[in-house]
Amino acid sequence: MNELKLRHLLQTFLLEDVSDGDVTSESIFPPTEIGAGVFMVKDEGVIAGMQVIEAAFKLINPAITVTFFRQDGDVVSEGEKIAEVRGPIVHLLMGERVILNILQRMSGVATMTDKSIRKLNDSSIRVCDTRKTTPGLRMLEKYAVRVGGGKNHRYGLYDGVMIKDNHIAFAGSIMKAVDVVRQKTGHMVNIEVETETREEVEEAVTAGADIIMFDNRTPEEVSTFVQLVPDHIMTEASGDITLNTLSNYAGTGVNYISLGFLTHYIKALDISMNVKLNV
Repeated sequence: MNELKLRHLLQTFLLEDVSDGDVTSESIFPPTEIGAGVFMVKDEGVIAGMQVIEAAFKLINPAITVTFFRQDGDVVSEGEKIAEVRGPIVHLLMGERVILNILQRMSGVATMTDKSIRKLNDSSIRVCDTRKTTPGLRMLEKYAVRVGGGKNHRYGLYDGVMIKDNHIAFAGSIMKAVDVVRQKTGHMVNIEVETETREEVEEAVTAGADIIMFDNRTPEEVSTFVQLVPDHIMTEASGDITLNTLSNYAGTGVNYISLGFLTHYIKALDISMNVKLNV
């Protein structure tokens, strides 16, 4: 993850929660009283976001120390200790909730990605995410997808061309849309075209698309459409694919499967920070 962007995000998240201070903790504990907290996993999954623990606490108080027992990408089970922090109690409690919220969600994304790859069970097909991310958390969630073994689709509208059905409707045809984009973008920019029918796939091939997406197609249709695409053009399946139906796409020959639910419909991994006494 980009450290500058991470610090910027964490500052925003901490200010939202802390604002002028932690009224409860600051009322109970003197600022010099030292304590410790242990981050414990309460479920099985893949850990992602360990960098967040240290980065967030360092923003609150650079004197807080962090000891890691696990790292991003590790498969963990209930009861495992993944990190321990030590410093002023008021500052440990000040960062606890924000850090847990992020760590739990990122680990949930990594866990779902890992589960999806195992469910597909086809190493020739790469699983990737989409732009269906939580506003403000895109960098964190896409990083978590990579930790879980997946790949990233484009980050936003700015780093890749994806001609969808509405673009095609306004432009008049796939051929016209691709031609205009080719004239206005450099040779480093790939063009992906969304298709739904055999005719659209064939037009996208003729137009010279770099990537062709088969949108909302059945495994049988994907297998058929792949045969229409030359090897130098990448293929992608997306839309209406769930964890339950994912395995049906194994063996279709498609290069990528993009899944919105990797970041859109996930269960946060249960993680807590427990107070450690007698430090």
